[in-house]
Amino acid sequence: MAGQEKREKLLPYLRSRLGSDCNIFESLTSGPCHAIDITREAICEGADAVIAVGGDGTLHEVVNGFFWGGKPICSHDSEVIHTTALGLIPLGTGSDFARTFRWKNDPHEAIERIAKGLRSRIDVGVVLGRRDESHYFLNVADIHLSAKAGYVASRYKRFGNLCYVIGALQAFWGHQNRDLKIKVNNGEWEVYTKVTALCIGNAKFFGGGMKITPNADPSSGDFEVVILQDFRWYDFILKLHKLYNGTHLSVKNVISKRASSIEVEEVEGSNNNIYVQSDGEFLGFLPRKFFILPAAIDMIQ
Repeated sequence: MAGQEKREKLLPYLRSRLGSDCNIFESLTSGPCHAIDITREAICEGADAVIAVGGDGTLHEVVNGFFWGGKPICSHDSEVIHTTALGLIPLGTGSDFARTFRWKNDPHEAIERIAKGLRSRIDVGVVLGRRDESHYFLNVADIHLSAKAGYVASRYKRFGNLCYVIGALQAFWGHQNRDLKIKVNNGEWEVYTKVTALCIGNAKFFGGGMKITPNADPSSGDFEVVILQDFRWYDFILKLHKLYNGTHLSVKNVISKRASSIEVEEVEGSNNNIYVQSDGEFLGFLPRKFFILPAAIDMIQ
């Protein structure tokens, strides 16, 4: 759980609604990556579900807790086939993953959904680092301007969703579009010139409600990849409404394609200043490889 004030208001209702049917164990995060450890411990102990209470950052850590060393975590009881489900009570600034399912930032509505216990399998994205370390994401991974904007926006969360606009405008300061090499589904390398941002969507929204990959579906078995080329700061301003309502795919210099895997490198240079993030979490710089794990997690929906 994240957010003490909201948590204190939520817990009495959570216990009254679910306490008679479930053993509820509350764990509070104390710092970055703590939710990963909490989740792994719960799965190893045979938990029926791990419920993330918070925003996309909390959910991101919980999802990474479902895996270790490139493999799913399993219960200690090897004789019992048991799957721990993932649930979400969205309480964050953006809560972008929840938007794909049209879930509101309403904890009471979320608890009722969890009480019904309906599950379906969803895909998980994987980012491979330079040393082949694995990082997992549910929502959107992105490269270059949008990733840098997310990095900047994290310093302005006190302004709510406005932090994403502030981040984007600041990221444009000194920004240069770059030529990138992209390999889709282990095919041939292709060069895309003057790339402003490249977004890899397992779900639809990022940046506080921007419908950047409008055709992405977390149960489709592949990503939607959207590439913005040769955008200037005024393009961002003039086309912002299209980016938020998901009608930007018809705009000049916007490309959309499907992919189950994608590798991205800079054509020339060291890659050291092309930002990479997933689910709003800064991961470092190019090069990177992304691929999908189909139907990897049970999600309470």
